[in-house]
Amino acid sequence: MHSPSIGFIGAGQMARALAAGFVRSGLVAPARISAADPVEAAGQAFLEAVPGAKVVSDNASLAKSADVIVLATKPQQITAALADLRADAPSKLVISIAAGVKLEKLAAALHGARLVRVMPNTPCLVGQSASGYCRGSGATDDDMQLVASLLSAVGVAFEVEESLLDAVTGLSGSGPAFAYLMIEALADGGVRMGLKREVALALAAQTLLGAAQMVLQTGEHPAVLKDRVASPGGTTIAGLEALEAGGLRGTLMAAVEAATRRSIELGQV
Repeated sequence: MHSPSIGFIGAGQMARALAAGFVRSGLVAPARISAADPVEAAGQAFLEAVPGAKVVSDNASLAKSADVIVLATKPQQITAALADLRADAPSKLVISIAAGVKLEKLAAALHGARLVRVMPNTPCLVGQSASGYCRGSGATDDDMQLVASLLSAVGVAFEVEESLLDAVTGLSGSGPAFAYLMIEALADGGVRMGLKREVALALAAQTLLGAAQMVLQTGEHPAVLKDRVASPGGTTIAGLEALEAGGLRGTLMAAVEAATRRSIELGQV
């Protein structure tokens, strides 16, 4: 299998999840993946997540050897990382997953680079990512096809306008944490009603998974599917009343808005 060599600037959780997902999908061989990170523990965790990959000592050496560079640093560290890449940028496809960092800033620092900005999420580790991406300066149709292939190999991906990537960050980028909190809360409710912890957790997680698959596979609106579960005077409508009284709908909307606004703030650092 021929595939481009991919180098990650930053070996944190998102980099590990993407790299492991690419390998798991069979799209990229481990030997063609590398990472650079100043924190030794992060580099070691990357090697444990992607056996057969390599960790190099610095950003500049990684930039020289990789065909595709993935900027996976925190937004606060992006300026220093861009300085390390400047010399080799003109010949590279650079994919940024740094939350909030605009293409304009990347282009100003990496003259001649082919740029694509992506917002993935951590379920790429199990092939269930939900990503948004947009084309930057210099990116070719082949580059966009490669990015779409990489992201589609680990989940679903949608090309959007850059102005909407902060909303993608707030929804699907941060969304897994919101879903984990809901699973935990549902399981706690089951334990409160007498279920064993492990049983309640499995039931809660499978319930959210099954409900999500119903939405995706049937194509029906969640409200329609919800109403089919809620029979007159039954248990579900009683539970829905409690959720509405507690403000779940508005709270989730506010969570997405708060995460989106934070993404915008990070891009201004």
